[in-house]
Amino acid sequence: MNYENLFAERIGGNQYGKSTAIYKFEKIKRAKQKARQLHPELEILDFGVGEPDQLSPEIVRETMKQSVDQMNNRGYADNGTELFSDAAALYMKTFFDIDVNASTQINHCLGIKSALSMLPLAFVNEGDLVFQTVPGYPVMATHTRYLGGDVIDIPLLEENGFLPDLSSIDPEVAKKCKLFYINYPNNPTGAVATDAFYDELIAFAKEYNILIVQDAPYATLVYEGPYRSILQRPGGMECALELHSMSKAYNMTGWRLGFFCGAEWAVDALAYIKDNCDSGQFKAIQEAAAAVISDVSVAESISLHYETRLKKMVKALQAVGFEASMPGGTFYLYVKAPVGAGESTFDSAEDAALHLIETQGISTVPWDNTGAYLRFGAVFESAGDEDDDRVLQILEERLQHADLRFE
Repeated sequence: MNYENLFAERIGGNQYGKSTAIYKFEKIKRAKQKARQLHPELEILDFGVGEPDQLSPEIVRETMKQSVDQMNNRGYADNGTELFSDAAALYMKTFFDIDVNASTQINHCLGIKSALSMLPLAFVNEGDLVFQTVPGYPVMATHTRYLGGDVIDIPLLEENGFLPDLSSIDPEVAKKCKLFYINYPNNPTGAVATDAFYDELIAFAKEYNILIVQDAPYATLVYEGPYRSILQRPGGMECALELHSMSKAYNMTGWRLGFFCGAEWAVDALAYIKDNCDSGQFKAIQEAAAAVISDVSVAESISLHYETRLKKMVKALQAVGFEASMPGGTFYLYVKAPVGAGESTFDSAEDAALHLIETQGISTVPWDNTGAYLRFGAVFESAGDEDDDRVLQILEERLQHADLRFE
């Protein structure tokens, strides 16, 4: 069978699976495996992961135990349960003081990744243009390209507070854009958007007839200022779609549940696509999430866990020469990568990351889109607060031993 000719061109056609290119996450994975083989006695300090290190809240787990035995939870959820939609609306009111219609302006999804992959199906035709901030989460951009759309990278630069510089976008290009993807609080930079930026972006979107796609899984993980939503701002509900998740804020990564809300016309279009792509998340999971989603005390407790770790990480990294400071949100530190170590010189952040894992057993995520940076995640495994201190002491000692250079 000549199966090679069956592969779609969007994944490489008959060359699918033959590429010798190795992407950065695979390189890091292989480097960790190599480090374990060469130094089996060495504890790998993994700051590269991007998912919570704790169990879901007790109320979530206990509600789930009860819900799985309920007959009415056995069937399809389709586009979501009324219980979860109402709970999501209460979440938007509790954290952001926004009144959202649970029937027409909210729809659940099987995690944000799923929703982002479907969005282009609702809005992108061949040749259409989408704006994607970089560095960033590429799922919507990838699926835009699958459909024959074009993606323009909008850089997030440190000198602009890791916010897009809208004045740098060619008006003739903006006229062709349909979707503008942003993500605040931002992964990997930790930046938070300001009200002034949201107002500017909303005006930009209205001028050029663009749907703003605000990816907000870290919305409650903020360490300065109030909780923010683009839907709070004047006009935001007319031209923005905001995506929220149970994964980061409530330690429910593997449960795969989130929701999208905002402009009614955009919610309706994405819900139409979703209805033809999946049959909804298990109703018991929606019940479990509804039990916790608007509980401010739980969200604050989880946020405090990361804030405490991040402050300790900042001190450890500053002690060895990194320009580290507290992020506005998320559970990441985004720092300029060293330019070398000892006699070695690094040409990229990826070089620095590979050196750290191979020689020191320290795993990070490199970013080279808009300068050389490393991302340290405050989601490393430990046995508690005292063990956090032990891990971070080892981190500082190993980085001191690495003899890093920053100039």
